[in-house]
Amino acid sequence: MLLERSELPPLEAVSHLCGLQAQEPQEPFTGLWSRLRGFQPGALSDLLTGRQVVRTHLMRRTVHLVTAADVLAWRARHNAMLRQRVLGVYRRELAGVDLDELAAAGRGVLADGEPRSMAQLARAVADRWPEPGTRPLGEMLVAGVLSMVQLPPRGVWRQKAGVRNALVSSWLGREIDPLPMEDGSDPVGQELVRRYLAAYGPAATADVRAWSGLAGLPGAVAALRGELVTFRDERGRELLDLPDAPRPDPETPAPVRFLPAFDNAILGYDDRTRIIDDADRGLSVAGSRVVLVDGRVAATWDVEPGTESAKGAEDTVVVTPLRAFSRSERAGVAEEGEELAAFLSDGESARVRVTASP
Repeated sequence: MLLERSELPPLEAVSHLCGLQAQEPQEPFTGLWSRLRGFQPGALSDLLTGRQVVRTHLMRRTVHLVTAADVLAWRARHNAMLRQRVLGVYRRELAGVDLDELAAAGRGVLADGEPRSMAQLARAVADRWPEPGTRPLGEMLVAGVLSMVQLPPRGVWRQKAGVRNALVSSWLGREIDPLPMEDGSDPVGQELVRRYLAAYGPAATADVRAWSGLAGLPGAVAALRGELVTFRDERGRELLDLPDAPRPDPETPAPVRFLPAFDNAILGYDDRTRIIDDADRGLSVAGSRVVLVDGRVAATWDVEPGTESAKGAEDTVVVTPLRAFSRSERAGVAEEGEELAAFLSDGESARVRVTASP
């Protein structure tokens, strides 16, 4: 949806994109604005407050904005990975903690239906496990052993709010789907691969793994091979795709697009050179917002707060090129930047500044 803005409703767009990376609460709004024609931020806020989309730890143990249907269907397939990723940080601190007992204790605390911050939840069980400290306990509870969501107003348009966590079952009124009986078929993994390819293919199995954080998807890929098509990239790697997926001609012009921090158009691949030069790869994990010019990362962008005046504070979108721009490229970046500035300010400002090229 970056070559041409889509007419999809926001809920269908979030579903198609397999969620949006959302540890920075306001970033998904820019991600959808760059992909949807006439996107209104209140529509996404309404989906959050209406419990049709949720903020939750999922792919790669990062916070994603996903549909309620997807968190219910996908969470169990991510459980083992989520636990292991928390242990990867706090293995020594949590060495003496039975994780199943910790999960049961956490559910007991949350049985009253009241949302809690991570610190509140950890302190409630710390008497039983005083050695690890509240941070390791809290991280394992909210991002590992319990299926939890971060409640609004966290993530609502132009609102700042701390994190309050609740069980998925409490917020959505339904338990997450259990994994099917073990028979080696991995139907949930197969659906994850299909959905990923529908949004981001053609892609290698390493790309699927990098996006999801799941190590066990080769079996799902093997089961799907009969319904997929294959290609080879410039390095000879096998790329997989759905037969009817769009694959535009390489010469198709790609318009300027502003991406939010940690957008999956970049982070969703192991080989990020398809969209960002190796020299700039660090930007993708540093939380830099980037500008695509002809389909590749060519600049970073940020918002410079304006000074108060009779008209209010007029913020400025500031673009910092990573390479030299042609005159037409600079004009295209400035034009799209003005539109972004108007969107971010609810129409109060259209100020953009493109700094000198390096």
